[in-house]
Amino acid sequence: MRLLGLDYGSKTVGVAVTDPLGYTAQPLETITRKEENKLRRTLARIEQLVGEYQIEKIVLGYPVNMDGSAGELALAFKAMLERRTKLEVIMQDERLTTVAADEILQECGMPREKRKTVIDQVAAGLILQDFMENTKKGSKLADSESDTEEKKNNNKNLEVMNSTAD
Repeated sequence: MRLLGLDYGSKTVGVAVTDPLGYTAQPLETITRKEENKLRRTLARIEQLVGEYQIEKIVLGYPVNMDGSAGELALAFKAMLERRTKLEVIMQDERLTTVAADEILQECGMPREKRKTVIDQVAAGLILQDFMENTKKGSKLADSESDTEEKKNNNKNLEVMNSTAD
């Protein structure tokens, strides 16, 4: 399943995509706009990417502040994306992803001016990777819970078999 990751900001949207097998997230591009509320071209570009990469779900960064309050603009953008693409849009906590992206780019030795042009797409990649890792952990938990239930059922079956054999 191919996913698209988005880091929504007032004038830019960082975009990342998973590989065809859904194992890794790669930064793709940064969509820019001149005014905060002018989203028609941004949505059209995202719609193009959805078709081009055969995206099945979108993961949108959810700006949760350190005090627990959340960004309402991202929720409005989510509703627009769902209407426009007809895909499920999943909100993913994006706390500190831009800071982490900047640190990664600094470690790579990228000059400050160049970092500004790619930081949002790197942050989108981190948001998408976090979602994928959390999803794996959740499925492992679900698998282990179902394994435990299966073991309980097997033990009950063994008890019944042992009692009837006596």
